[in-house]
Amino acid sequence: MKRSRQARANRTQRNLFSIHLRGMPKPVLLTVDDDPEVLRAIERDLRSRYADRYRVMRANSGSAAITTLRELKARNNPVALLLADQRMPQMDGVGFLSEAMELHPLAKRALLTAYADTSAAIDAINEARVHYYFMKPWDPPEEKLYPALDDLLQEWISTYRQPYEGIRVLGTRWSNRSYELRDFLARNQVPYQWIDVELAESDPEVRGLVSSLGPEVQSLPLVLFPDGARLAEALLPAVADKIGLRTRAQTNFYDLVIVGGGPAGLAAAVYGASEGLRTVIIEREAPGGQAGLSSRIENYLGFPSGLTGSDLARRAVAQAKRFGVEILSPQEAIDVRVEGPYRYLKLADGSEISCHVLLLAMGVQWRTLDVPGIDRLRGAGVYYGGGTSEAISCKGETVYVIGGANSAGQAAMHFSKFAEKVVMLVRGNSLASTMSHYLIEQIEKTPKIEVWTRSSIVGVHGDARLSGITVLCCPTGETKQLPASSLFIFIGAQPRTEWLGNVVARDDRGFILSGPDLIRDGKRPASWTLSRDPSLLETSVPGIFVVGDVRHGSVKRVASGVGEGAVVVQFMHQYLAKVQ
Repeated sequence: MKRSRQARANRTQRNLFSIHLRGMPKPVLLTVDDDPEVLRAIERDLRSRYADRYRVMRANSGSAAITTLRELKARNNPVALLLADQRMPQMDGVGFLSEAMELHPLAKRALLTAYADTSAAIDAINEARVHYYFMKPWDPPEEKLYPALDDLLQEWISTYRQPYEGIRVLGTRWSNRSYELRDFLARNQVPYQWIDVELAESDPEVRGLVSSLGPEVQSLPLVLFPDGARLAEALLPAVADKIGLRTRAQTNFYDLVIVGGGPAGLAAAVYGASEGLRTVIIEREAPGGQAGLSSRIENYLGFPSGLTGSDLARRAVAQAKRFGVEILSPQEAIDVRVEGPYRYLKLADGSEISCHVLLLAMGVQWRTLDVPGIDRLRGAGVYYGGGTSEAISCKGETVYVIGGANSAGQAAMHFSKFAEKVVMLVRGNSLASTMSHYLIEQIEKTPKIEVWTRSSIVGVHGDARLSGITVLCCPTGETKQLPASSLFIFIGAQPRTEWLGNVVARDDRGFILSGPDLIRDGKRPASWTLSRDPSLLETSVPGIFVVGDVRHGSVKRVASGVGEGAVVVQFMHQYLAKVQ
């Protein structure tokens, strides 16, 4: 009867174990002993009882065991139990368990002792926080080993939380390279866990991981992958290659090449590919463009409760790929040339692809703030754009947002969920002329957000990170120097079209001219070779089209970009019908 009850208890424990730890790597039971015979015996008994639920490992010295534990920590593999013999040369059991506790603080710790070491074992329980000790010999294990281990492991299971099994990024909050890497992963819809190494002093888990990595932790940012691979001082192309992002084209010719993966470019890709055009997108950073950084888009048709920019980008990318669109990201176009009916695009990696139709959909980038010293603080408290990856780091702080358009308002609303206060600095007299009415109403109803009109930044302070700002209040001419750790900038928009050279006509700000804007005094541009006028979204070169924010005279709205991307495909088909 007693054995039957014990068997039922063991089955119950196994069931609870399988439910609690389903899908994760087996937790480790590590036993350490310098006596080969004892080591084999304890490993045998552990395997006999626990091999179906745990991975049983062994080491013949404390130093070898520490090396194993460092690797397990780096891989995020949980350790449930450490069982060490007390009498070992160089490092005894208590010494090993004390050092191991820094690496795996949640693991249960037990000593294997001879009768003569009983007092040392008792001292270890009191001083080194060892949970239990076993006497040698432990035969029969059913009475002298398993009951106590079952209790220890059941307690471990009840308190353990499954570790994150994806990509982990180690760095510091105030590192520009760490910020760029986090932003890159977030914008490319790659889940990751951020670990700030500066928390090692206060967080035992972070301290254990930092300790396990040794000198490697000095080469930040450091990326740890689930398969055990690591990238120190990680560069974006190497990370992109490791996570499987495609940066090289599958062929050298396409019907349609799109430069830019924002809403306009993605819409054109979906419509073009769905109508049979072999299509590739070249995206410099991540699909979604600036819209992908929006924390909330509330006025996009068909989504009554709104959606995030990242959600929109994710859905659009999935839709484009379903129709066979290739997306090269991160990849950059650096030159373009025209030869007869073909348009050639040179990429940053030196490769070249050609097409019948080229679509320019690069969008725009934020205008930089002209304040002395601000560039050296970029990514270290000063950020251009959404900063969604930084919002949670601003908990309890005052966040400053520069700008008065929708993007700034959306960011302010998002930051208000985490920050103690959000201050919007707006040059104009109000938000009415630059921001949607629904967003103004939301801001007015949010107590955490303050709007300072006719205000601007004239100074930034800090060495390795932003520590303060100087604000000019235009009505009075008064300046205020304020402490600040986070400044997010959403001012203006400028196209990045220098790489086009003189191939297509642009206005004096660099925006690309198209359609009727190309006709001057009834004359077509000199580069125009056809008998008809340029179509609505066609540039000064036949077969090269432009959509979205980079187009001269465009409406800076997501829906407008999507509409242009859909409409331009019709003009492309009209062009192709004449040249093929």
